Amino acid sequence: MKLAYWMYAGPAHIGTLRVASSFKNVHAIMHAPLGDDYFNVMRSMLERERDFTPVTASVVDRHVLARGSQEKVVDNITRKDSEDNPDLIILTPTCTSSILQEDLQNFVDRAQMDSKGDVMLADVNHYRVNELQAADRTLQQVVQYYTEKARKKGDLPQGKTEKPSVNIIGISTLGFHNQHDCTELKKLMGDLGIEVNVVIPDGASVHELKNLSRAWFNLVPYRELGMMAVEYLAKEFEMPYVDITPMGVVETARCIRKIQQVINQQGADVNYEAFIEDQTLHVSQAAWFSRSIDCQNLTGKKAVVFGDNTHAAAMTKILAREMGIHVVWAGTYCKYDADWFREQVSEYCDEVLITDDHGEIGDAIARVEPSAIFGTQMERHVGKRLNIPCGVIAAPIHIQNFPIGYKPFMGYEGTNQVADLVYNSFTLGMEDHLLEIFGGHDTKEVITKGISADSDLNWTKDGLAELNKIPGFVRGKVKRNTEKFARDRGIKNIDVEVLYAAKESVGA
Repeated sequence: MKLAYWMYAGPAHIGTLRVASSFKNVHAIMHAPLGDDYFNVMRSMLERERDFTPVTASVVDRHVLARGSQEKVVDNITRKDSEDNPDLIILTPTCTSSILQEDLQNFVDRAQMDSKGDVMLADVNHYRVNELQAADRTLQQVVQYYTEKARKKGDLPQGKTEKPSVNIIGISTLGFHNQHDCTELKKLMGDLGIEVNVVIPDGASVHELKNLSRAWFNLVPYRELGMMAVEYLAKEFEMPYVDITPMGVVETARCIRKIQQVINQQGADVNYEAFIEDQTLHVSQAAWFSRSIDCQNLTGKKAVVFGDNTHAAAMTKILAREMGIHVVWAGTYCKYDADWFREQVSEYCDEVLITDDHGEIGDAIARVEPSAIFGTQMERHVGKRLNIPCGVIAAPIHIQNFPIGYKPFMGYEGTNQVADLVYNSFTLGMEDHLLEIFGGHDTKEVITKGISADSDLNWTKDGLAELNKIPGFVRGKVKRNTEKFARDRGIKNIDVEVLYAAKESVGA
């Protein structure tokens, strides 16, 4: 558990709530202080959905602290069960319940005796895991719960579907473009002649979970959510899974070839090479665009990439392999899965950063001065301070990253969207010229603080006045060079003389 004013991944209970509220007719109850139920506001605002099952907060107050929590939590569970008739109620631990050392499993067992629907505890350690890890664990737990329940009742279907079929696992509410990616993946599977058996958790009923084993294979597009579930299904039913994210021309083709291999190993005879070639040449514009004169202007330009494992790894490969862009460093905040990330990106970038410290990332961006950033909304804020453009590719995200229009990142339409994002994120030659003519962007005053919160430098009035005379499109770079010059020499106050000396040191 970490107290911070910016976290790349939220607390564990947010991950559990994301999974629970993605399913149909599944209710989540959290035992927490008043005000911690902001999830409902966030969900309704960002997803723009008219109808979803809200989360209930079992509020911890002074009366609860005096008498104990069990009676109130059990009453809340049984009340929701009778009022809404949910198929499942998930009780999620929170930091508060962990601090109070509550026996939540006992609460669940008591409530189950008086409830018609199922009641289960999300078994996650809130001190040890974050939002993404908790979501992955909760989904696996729900899948296991209903698989074992169906097996005990003798209600587990036997055998596979007649035609090749797939489960798409890991599509969740509040995910980065998840619904758009899911639509594109369904279309892709249809084009390949593969039936979609079940999509979980988004929009699924828990009653469908017993049918998961009927699919020929599982597809898990996001490394962060679904891996524990597919590994459980592989162990229980020997179900193969494909965990290659189909993002970018090369990785989409590799994903399809892996699907072809998995299906043919089970007795089918499919060949998708003609489909891959047609899609690459005629549907995806990315392959053509990467060879156009416009895109060649990007060749060799410097970029940095940061985000969750899935999107940061995929974008690093696209930039380096498909567009000829120099990735100076690539990083992820998924520290728990760092080995996988290093393995994926090491050959496509100069340096790999594994950290969840946004200050460290901001300083790393300022140090290398890339032409563009591809990261989260936090890196976008950093880019604005440094006057470096940023394309948002991963959560954490703002409402602007929940587009109403169709913008998948996966599949062949996704390749077009990614190519547009990359191209439009760079400041190109003519734009540089126009920025010089019109004096830069709408920012009139240069920001004089460093990226780190503990910046030790101060700009004097005359130094700042001279800095503001510099054209806007290079002002940020001059400022950073001057601050580096001052810091290397132990200078605390930057005046006109220091600014001139810094310019002379770099031959400006």
